[in-house]
Amino acid sequence: MCLGVPGKVVEVFEDSGLRMGTVDFGGIRRSACLTYAPEAGVGSYVVVHVGFAISVVDEEEAARSYALLAEMGSLEGIDLPQNPEGVRG
Repeated sequence: MCLGVPGKVVEVFEDSGLRMGTVDFGGIRRSACLTYAPEAGVGSYVVVHVGFAISVVDEEEAARSYALLAEMGSLEGIDLPQNPEGVRG
């Protein structure tokens, strides 16, 4: 099964002509391509799938996604807060 995971954009930069971002997933930070989510900026929550932000979601949707992923046991090793605003970044 393939999942997109919500994370908070903490930095936006360009790399080789691509709009990229650093996305925080509960303390784990990864780079993601923001080309498919041009409206994403610092502080936005994005759903990332295989390194690409595929959509922008609001804080409530991110919280619902975190809750569902936690319920499924898919967040092992990630210390996610109950409130996504508490995500470091």
